Amino acid sequence: MSFNEQFDQHGVWRRGFALRLKLLAEWMKDHDLLDAAVEERLRRLEAQVRSDKVMVAFVAEFSRGKSELINAIFFAGYGRRIMPASAGRTTMCPTELGYDADVPPCLRLLPIETRLQTQALMEWRMVPEKWTRVDLDVNDPEQLAQALEKVAEVLHVTQDEARALGFWHDSSPEDNPLVGADGLVEVPKWRHALINIAHPLLKQGLVILDTPGLNAIGAEPELTVSLIPQAHAVVFILAADTGVTKSDLSIWREHLITESDGADARLVVLNKIDTLWDALSTPEQVQAQIDRQRATSAEILGLPAAQVIPVSAQKGLVAKVTGDQALLQASQLPALELALGQGVMGQRQKILNATVAGGIAEIRGEAGRAMHIRRRDLAEQMMELRGLRGKNVSVIKHMRSRIEQEQAEFDASGARIYAVRSVHLKLLREVFILLGTPTLKAELAELTRALKQPGIKLGLKKAYGQTFARLREGLQQSQALSGEIQSMLTASFRQLNAEFSFSLQAPKSLDFTQFVNDLNLIERSHLQYLGVSNVLKLAQAEFSERLVRALATRLRVVYESALGEVELWNKSAASQLDAQLRERRRNFGRRLEAIERIQQAASGLDERIAEIDDQDNVLDELDAKLTDLTSHLLGAPPLPAATLDAAAAAARVALPA
Repeated sequence: MSFNEQFDQHGVWRRGFALRLKLLAEWMKDHDLLDAAVEERLRRLEAQVRSDKVMVAFVAEFSRGKSELINAIFFAGYGRRIMPASAGRTTMCPTELGYDADVPPCLRLLPIETRLQTQALMEWRMVPEKWTRVDLDVNDPEQLAQALEKVAEVLHVTQDEARALGFWHDSSPEDNPLVGADGLVEVPKWRHALINIAHPLLKQGLVILDTPGLNAIGAEPELTVSLIPQAHAVVFILAADTGVTKSDLSIWREHLITESDGADARLVVLNKIDTLWDALSTPEQVQAQIDRQRATSAEILGLPAAQVIPVSAQKGLVAKVTGDQALLQASQLPALELALGQGVMGQRQKILNATVAGGIAEIRGEAGRAMHIRRRDLAEQMMELRGLRGKNVSVIKHMRSRIEQEQAEFDASGARIYAVRSVHLKLLREVFILLGTPTLKAELAELTRALKQPGIKLGLKKAYGQTFARLREGLQQSQALSGEIQSMLTASFRQLNAEFSFSLQAPKSLDFTQFVNDLNLIERSHLQYLGVSNVLKLAQAEFSERLVRALATRLRVVYESALGEVELWNKSAASQLDAQLRERRRNFGRRLEAIERIQQAASGLDERIAEIDDQDNVLDELDAKLTDLTSHLLGAPPLPAATLDAAAAAARVALPA
């Protein structure tokens, strides 16, 4: 299957899974199995699966055919080019294509002048009025393509203005744009573009990041330190006739992280192989030339040759539009789509499978504990009632008094039970402080000062190292504190279980490994950016300010995610205690009600015993249904079989594929 087909089926699976999760939540609510922790876990799991985004970043120097490749893979169904892909420079600013149902189809453009201010790109996203908006008609390919040509717009500015915007560097004149006869230089008109259209793949969560050439990438630190490292797949494009040029190698070494776990999702495309097609050469000679260029490129970039894929994007687009299967095979575009599909979908499947398995196991465990409490309470009631058979009225009255006394003692112990939670919350507040925004700002203060120092910043790497060492230490302290809370909860729950016959179980220990890994990735992307080529850029105060704000924005996401996990973990412990207290109080009520009915009628005892038997059978049915529902969720394949093709087709909107 092509990337489009695999992604299409993956989207069908995600929507189907989210629907099954919603139905599970409703079923659990109907049967009073949905406590606060389970509800929150289900909500998060459904939101993650339903709104899961997959970002594919296309990175290349100018004139490598990057926009044409995007057209060929994603937009051939429109029967024409959608992204501007004429000769020369086309995409002048980083462009994201995605879908947000709350926003009408439009192109939003952030003026290049915003670079003169220090706000990070993520902050500008929160200020929609600063963006220029162009409405799009997704059913009119011509209007769509014409509107998207705006991403190629330029301004002509003085050298001083270009320098202030980050496009002119006195230290590396060979990289500067050409000076026109009027003394002005050409720079992009826009800093960033967001395209929101209801393309079937974009609706299913695909985000395409189209990046400009080396000069523009280097001028926008947030691209290198945030957006590109977070992409699930990076497609790096070379030209087959030139191979790896000096500027290509600069982009690869300075801006692409290649040692991540998803190495198979980092592909190199050797584009424009049609320039090597020669009527004077045999097909075998042409293929040998392509193979040599492929092997040489792989060696220079330090990749297996299998990750360098020769393609003709232009011929592939033409072949798809005209329905020429022979030309499509010659373009080798299907081979790239297959590799992209396997790499991206493999990564997402692995992550979602782990998330789903962990979440469903937790939900099953929480609901299972609730049913265990009910089953145990029913067993206690059954023993009591069977013990009353053949007893006189005074024995039954005595039984009622004993239950009322137990209830009074239990109510009196409530203060001691809630004291456990009080100590737990005190320790938890310390974790919240460690992961809070004020702590993060304080940890970044020293690095901010180092970045804001005027001139060449020789000790910057050391400042980064020290900052991230402190951040990791903070996460380790949070891990240690959560371990203390875990130990305290385990001991307290054990005591409450012994005293009140509860079945409390401390939630699984918090694990901050993923957040430490996120810090390592962020540090690596920043350190890679601090190479020699960026020393002079970093000497500019406003550039350094943008860099540190981009860092703060990304770290805030990591810390907010960690806080979210702590809150869910806390809710899991608290909701258990609440649920078992609630069940115990209900149990006292049911026991007293049973005694009252027995006192009122001689047949009440047998009727109540029969009711408990029926309730026990209902619990067996609930347990079996829960196992069935959760097993169905776990067993649902991430990529459905061909039987779901019809569902995939039905889910498509009436737009070209």
